[in-house]
Amino acid sequence: MFLHRRTPQLPTPEQALRGRPEPAFGVPERHTVLDTPLLGPYPEGLRVADFGLGCFWGAERTFWQTEGVWTTLVGYQGGYTEHPTYEEVCSGLTGHTEAVRVVYDPERVSYESLLKLFWESHDPTQGFRQGNDVGTQYRSAVYVHDPAQAAAAERSRDAYQQVLTAAGLGTITTEVLPAEGRTFYPAEGPHQQYLDKNPNGYCGIGGTGVSCPVGVAPAEG
Repeated sequence: MFLHRRTPQLPTPEQALRGRPEPAFGVPERHTVLDTPLLGPYPEGLRVADFGLGCFWGAERTFWQTEGVWTTLVGYQGGYTEHPTYEEVCSGLTGHTEAVRVVYDPERVSYESLLKLFWESHDPTQGFRQGNDVGTQYRSAVYVHDPAQAAAAERSRDAYQQVLTAAGLGTITTEVLPAEGRTFYPAEGPHQQYLDKNPNGYCGIGGTGVSCPVGVAPAEG
């Protein structure tokens, strides 16, 4: 009955699928475009950012094309089910959203710049959807790894809300939450760098057309 609700709704921990103690599949070792390892540990000095902005196929490409990004991978985050599969996430019964992990060099690209790209690459006011993609797995999210990321994400969100409101658009629904306790589970191999393997595949990325202000968050120290 849960699957047939007209309006998507996040499950409670009790409703969520149990998952499994180990992954049900393997993950490729290297990025098909950047030729860098997908899984950590990553080289010293690199930092990690996690974003959810709708279907992760197009979202990942947006970030891997960005100067200063060392590697990207897609996965599931923010829910309850351990080591979920794509089909389980799409059921709405895991609580996860489709996410992109961005490993970047802060000497070449700032977290603030990644946030600007994040806000402008989707519509963060749509709740459990992006365009025609409807479901809790398409919700907007930023999972922050330290207090500096949290402050930057919150300040950029508040600044972007001001320009969205001025443009007559709605309220941002993006969840800004600590990555700690919200494990990033890598997705299956076919989903990694999907649009490199399928150049004419579905993208799903589309923003509001409203630019996010720059200089709204302190640079990382």
